[in-house]
Amino acid sequence: MPATASPASPGDPAVRELISHLEQRLTEPTARGLSQAVGAAIRDGVLVPGTRLPPIRTVAAQLTLSPTTVSAGWALLARAGSVRTDGRRGTRVVDASLPGASRYRSALERQAEMRLDLSTGVPDAGLLPNLRVALEHLTTAGTPGSYLDEPVLPELADVLRQDWPCVVADLTVVDGAMDGLDLVARTALRFGDRVVVEQPTFPPLVDLLESVGVVLVPVGMDSEGMTPEGLTHALASPVVALFLQPRAQNPTGVTLSERRARELAALLAGRTTLVVEDDSAAGIALTPPLSLGRWIPDQTVHVRSFSKSHGPDLRLAAMSGPPDVMAAVESRRHVGQGWSSRLLQRILLSLLTDPGAIAAVAGARDEYARRRGALVDALARHDVVTGGTDGLNIWVPVHDEAAAMVRLASEGIGVAPGKAFTVRPSGQDHVRVTAGLVPVERADDVARVLAAAARTTAWRPRTR
Repeated sequence: MPATASPASPGDPAVRELISHLEQRLTEPTARGLSQAVGAAIRDGVLVPGTRLPPIRTVAAQLTLSPTTVSAGWALLARAGSVRTDGRRGTRVVDASLPGASRYRSALERQAEMRLDLSTGVPDAGLLPNLRVALEHLTTAGTPGSYLDEPVLPELADVLRQDWPCVVADLTVVDGAMDGLDLVARTALRFGDRVVVEQPTFPPLVDLLESVGVVLVPVGMDSEGMTPEGLTHALASPVVALFLQPRAQNPTGVTLSERRARELAALLAGRTTLVVEDDSAAGIALTPPLSLGRWIPDQTVHVRSFSKSHGPDLRLAAMSGPPDVMAAVESRRHVGQGWSSRLLQRILLSLLTDPGAIAAVAGARDEYARRRGALVDALARHDVVTGGTDGLNIWVPVHDEAAAMVRLASEGIGVAPGKAFTVRPSGQDHVRVTAGLVPVERADDVARVLAAAARTTAWRPRTR
């Protein structure tokens, strides 16, 4: 019979049965051997989706393995998407038939074509800089002198340092912000580590961190960013890393104030907690670059994306961090992609230095601010108040998320469901709306439909 109970203690019959199944399939006393045994039990139907695995120390004692070996085995399973840790609720077997990036897919996957899709979070293609100047001088893809050449063009590094928000020794280029975050997560985090994230936050980040098997600790935000009170509470137990978005936070549009950044840095100073910053709105944010690295440089990784400003398909981001973290990232890249295309780096260098491209990005930034402001003001006239001040997106409070999305879909408007952005229930439903795709002249009409959807409640049958 498949094990469906929630194992608790070694004396629990469900635990003994589960351990017996693993012991029968354990071919070698290693982390890989244990992960293979669990995988075999899942394939055989012995471990079904939802089954909670026993505590690490229980498995270690029963199978005469070290807790370190079991922890490493669980980490391998998490990376493969076979199990997921869920804080105090333990580690459970997941449904392999479901997509691994569950939050990301639920946030962006559309069931029908919308006449106005405001769910995507992508920039307006018409506001991206023209590539003509960048491309006209490229004749070949180029050949490195060695496969161990520096991963970032020196000229590009010089340009990036000109407005980097903190003084750094090491700076590299990666294949987009999520590539940088993934590299840090895979090299700096281990199964069971406590990691602080903003509440709400970017769904792919949650998917990524859950795949590593960490315990997510969500901390709330106010108009200046992550709250010091929430972070203080989270730091009552060891925190290995903290992930945040310093500008135009997705989905809320909140930008970290300098005062708040200083407060957070003071709480983290002297700890071993690694701060990982995702500056995804670089180039289109109204506020200047900001990093906790100004105060705690030895603890801060800063990732700057160029997707919103210069195009998602450019697939480039710059990254800085402490020497030990950057060395680990470089080592991991050596056994993988090696480096980010220097051809694309040369295109980015041109876009960052060409006066026409610079003016285009500045114009896009101003236009996004006008569009966001127009939609926020129009919603306020309908008594729908949103927070945040910057970026492409707004976080719209609604009475009932599902009902609001159905109402909007009936009007041909797509938005992203708020639950995909929240690590824990917030008590208030929201939807994320990409305001940067709403022309100013359409703001009033779109706001009217959004406001009506925000007030929509789910139909429930009458009871006698």
